[in-house]
Amino acid sequence: MYKAIIIDDEEMARILLKEMLQPLSNTLTVECLCPDLPSGVKAIKKYNPDIVFLDIDLPGHSGLELLDFFNEDEINFSIIFVTAYNQYAIQAFNMSAVSYLLKPVQMADLQNAVLLFEKNKHRQNLNTLKNNLDGHTPQKIGLNTLNSITFEELDNILYFQADGSYTRVILRSGNPVIVSRALKYFETLLTGHNDFVRCHKSYIVNLKHITEYIKADGGSLVVDKKHHVSVSPDKVDMILKKAAHYL
Repeated sequence: MYKAIIIDDEEMARILLKEMLQPLSNTLTVECLCPDLPSGVKAIKKYNPDIVFLDIDLPGHSGLELLDFFNEDEINFSIIFVTAYNQYAIQAFNMSAVSYLLKPVQMADLQNAVLLFEKNKHRQNLNTLKNNLDGHTPQKIGLNTLNSITFEELDNILYFQADGSYTRVILRSGNPVIVSRALKYFETLLTGHNDFVRCHKSYIVNLKHITEYIKADGGSLVVDKKHHVSVSPDKVDMILKKAAHYL
């Protein structure tokens, strides 16, 4: 049986979320409803929950400050953020591999969030989320692999390569990361991040690392002086024009 607490300054939001969790009562019980961060901290120390449903916009504090009240060895709970944030912030959540629910919360999303918690207990990096929310565009990305979440600076990623329903993420270190997401997921996730361009049905390339364009054999991009990435003929001019800004 998992224990949960809810931290939200809106009384109706707290009550509604507790009621929505009722169908999961055979696996999860709500121990406490908290209207602010200080009462939430006290509840965590008292009830030792497995999950904290946490609003970000709280009176006097940001929900992101929660972990500042605990020593590292005291953080044995996972956080699912409940937020009404805009699209830019949602991109930051997704890139940081942090669980969240959008208000108004939908039952299917809530159930999926709990299932994700069961799969990835405590695999969170809130510092990544803080940085991605503070910056103009997210600078770090969480890559969900089979056994863990790897956090990488976007500047260290050379390109993404489709591999069936998976994606190979090629890093400057030379070690690929295999992610259980299709390439389309990353194309959507990186929308608005001008360094990355879908150059081919099988590739998204980091323009910062293009070092050469080869015309032969249908055309290809050389990335970081050693990797060859296919490029669609109708995208060559656009990509070369954009890549010129990084030279």
